[in-house]
Amino acid sequence: MSSKHFIHDPTHLVTSALLSIPHTNPSVQCDIENKIIYRRTSSPQVSIVSGGGSGHEPSFASFVGAGLLSGAVAGTIFASPSAEQVRRCILHRVAKDKGVLVVVMNYTGDVLNFGMAVEKARAVGIEVDMVVVGDDAGVGRAKGGKVGRRGIAGTVLVHKIAGALAAKGANLQEVTRIAQLVADNTVSIGSSLAHVHVPGRREPGEDELKEGEVEIGMGIHNEAGSERRKTDLPGLVKTMLSHCLSTADRDRSFSKITENDEVVLLVNNLGGVSPIELGGITNEVVEQLANEFKIKPVRILTGTFMTSLNGLGFSVSLLRIANTGSVGATMLELLDAPAEASGWSAGISTSTWARQGQAKQHEELAVGEEVQPSNLRVDPSLAKSTLTTALNRLISVEPDVTRYDTIVGDGDCGIGLKRGAESILEMLETAKDADDLLILVNNIIQVVEVSMDGTSGAIYAIFLNALAHGLRQNSPASPQPVVPQIWAKALESSLQALGKYTPAQPGDRTLMDALFPFVQTLSKTGNIEDAAKAAQVGAKGTKGMKAILGRTVYVGGEGFQQVPDPGAHGLAELLLGLSDGLKKGTSQGIV
Repeated sequence: MSSKHFIHDPTHLVTSALLSIPHTNPSVQCDIENKIIYRRTSSPQVSIVSGGGSGHEPSFASFVGAGLLSGAVAGTIFASPSAEQVRRCILHRVAKDKGVLVVVMNYTGDVLNFGMAVEKARAVGIEVDMVVVGDDAGVGRAKGGKVGRRGIAGTVLVHKIAGALAAKGANLQEVTRIAQLVADNTVSIGSSLAHVHVPGRREPGEDELKEGEVEIGMGIHNEAGSERRKTDLPGLVKTMLSHCLSTADRDRSFSKITENDEVVLLVNNLGGVSPIELGGITNEVVEQLANEFKIKPVRILTGTFMTSLNGLGFSVSLLRIANTGSVGATMLELLDAPAEASGWSAGISTSTWARQGQAKQHEELAVGEEVQPSNLRVDPSLAKSTLTTALNRLISVEPDVTRYDTIVGDGDCGIGLKRGAESILEMLETAKDADDLLILVNNIIQVVEVSMDGTSGAIYAIFLNALAHGLRQNSPASPQPVVPQIWAKALESSLQALGKYTPAQPGDRTLMDALFPFVQTLSKTGNIEDAAKAAQVGAKGTKGMKAILGRTVYVGGEGFQQVPDPGAHGLAELLLGLSDGLKKGTSQGIV
């Protein structure tokens, strides 16, 4: 885990982070001396107070807001706030008329300090209750002993449901009962690829995880989990879900969730996982729940709710929906209720969730559909074999294209070309043979538009669509084989069309340095071999050429002096492959 930080002083880090919260939510205030974020309500309601060590943001301070927490008390990083801080929050910062519910995670320091503050508040006549959340299945009963399970991300479900119920005007006894019911029906587990580095502390020691190793059941303060192992994501998720749901492991069988229950799934980012990767993780969890446990969650929340600084891991929480016994206040209704807190990112309404599963998959477009026939004829076998030779050549040079693009670009050009080539090859194997050239070209266009993205994908798609238009414009009155003159005219018109969307010209270090010479030579000679060689010469000429367009312009560095333009090189290899393919057959039907 990286030890680099923008703010190295942990005291300043916590203070400045707390001071930022009123900037993002004008309904809350900050008592920086006591590290309290709080909100005063306009109408009487039970106040929900929580908190703990800093480093778990957006928990807890960013959950203060209408429909969620009334106050949050922060300690230093990974350390409980003091009893005096909590006491001041209860007595002086939140409304007390209808009572106060304190929700705290099951860590010794938090339970003692928040508990002491609760007793002090009770001693002066304030009605206060406390719910301790221990949802972690990462540590079994034997290891947990008298301390019990740790509290982790499932706690935010308790916060949300209790906060929504309080906002509806329920009394303290009812809010406490429902909060405890949620806590009792929640089970969670986290895993991480690395321990985190706390600003201001020494570098991580020898206890760091090895490459490819994952800590299963890791706590949110760098605490050890139940085991370390090398595994892939599916294997990791399988283990995590088994710890949460399996009744065979009596040491860790905390949950009573079955396939007949309604379940809420929370996939929580521990801080260092990118949103795109968290999406992939969420999908894996959802699929395994359905396939292995026959559980289809009625609510799926995914995002950053309770972190461990920049922890490179995630946690999974499952809440079994239990009957609250309250009319108009089911767990799901309370979970879906709106909340005006900057840290609460689940904004899907009950009515939208009610339509879950109703959306139909888009029907696949039929290859070649709605294409008007033409009189341009090709030999299907020759066309297929020629294209196969060219596409396989392009695939074979992917490592070179990728290496070049890693030096002068962002490294995706080779993969994009390979993906497109492989997709076209798959289409050639499955599509019905046709001797109409425009049907073949349009089949290729549909594949390119779906399988190739980025700048090069757009250029190829525009060029091929323009080529189809040019071919149709030059189609003879009666069915005839395609001759070089028709190809040349169509390709020239394609270049003109492409010029409407990109200013790239030969000399700008782009794929145009290969495309222009190919089209111009083919127009002059009618010989594809000469044209392909001209494209190769043009691509090689980009070595040492300073880029005028494209991402290479701002990537910088001196690598362009050693390698050709990746796009030009890839296109030249494709065109050389077309030339080679034609040599193996006859020129009839193509050139």
